[in-house]
Amino acid sequence: MSDPMRPRASLRTAVVWEVLKDALDRQAKATGRESLDVLDTGGGSGNFAVPVARLGHRVTVVDPSPNALFALERRAAEAGVADQVRGVQGDAHGLFDVVGRGEYDVVLCHGVLEYVDDAAEGVRNVVGALRETGVLSLLAAGLGGAVLARALAGHFTEAREALTDPDGRWGEGDPVPRRFTAEQLTELVTASGLRIGAVHGVRVFADLVPGVLVDTEPGALDALLKLEAAAAEQPAFHSVATQLHVLAEKFEA
Repeated sequence: MSDPMRPRASLRTAVVWEVLKDALDRQAKATGRESLDVLDTGGGSGNFAVPVARLGHRVTVVDPSPNALFALERRAAEAGVADQVRGVQGDAHGLFDVVGRGEYDVVLCHGVLEYVDDAAEGVRNVVGALRETGVLSLLAAGLGGAVLARALAGHFTEAREALTDPDGRWGEGDPVPRRFTAEQLTELVTASGLRIGAVHGVRVFADLVPGVLVDTEPGALDALLKLEAAAAEQPAFHSVATQLHVLAEKFEA
C-alpha cells in the first residue's frame, strides 16, 4: 500500500486511499486536466485532503471545527501544499453557504452522514457540488461492524440493541448517532442520481485483530493490509465492516 499512511494507522484508511487515488487518476484522464478541483466535506485536519493535494490537486475542506481547520492549515504547510488546500468553516447542511454548486470534479464525504440530521439531504448537497461529470467518495459507519464489535466484547444486549435500532445505535452512551447498511447507502446515492461504481467494506478485520499481534509479528501489518484489500470488494464482508465506502459517478444527462 502507498501514501498517505504507512504505520498501523494505515489499516483504517488504506483501502479507501487506494480506491480514491485510482478514481482521481481516472477522473483526471477523463477530463484532460492533471489538476482537479476536490471538495472534502467534514475533512477535518486533512487526513485525505493533504495527500490528495500532494498529488497535485486543489482541495477545499469544509468542516465545522475551527480547531480542525487550524490543524489542516498547519499540516498543509508542513507538507508543502498550503497553496493547494483551502479550509472553510461550515457543514453539509449549509454547504452552499460556503462553496458553490457544480464546481468540483470529486467530492469526498467521509464520516459525515452519521452526524447530519437528514442523511438524504446531506447526500443531495454533496452531489450538488459536483460538476456535470464527477465522482463521489462516500464513507460512513457500518451497522454490522458495530454489532459484531459489541458482541465480541461481551456486550450482547448492546449488540442486539444496535441490530434492531432504526439508527443502528447500541444505547444512550453510543457516540455515533447513526449507522448504515450497504443497501441503505447505495439507495441514498442512487436516489440522488448517481451511478454506483463500487462498494467496499473498510476495516473488516483491522478493528478486531489485537494490536500487539500486528505490532510484534514480522510481516503482520503488510499481510493484514493485503487481507483488508482482498476482502473490501467482497459483498459477504460488507455486513461486518466497521465502515462502508461507496464510490459513485455523475454523468451528463
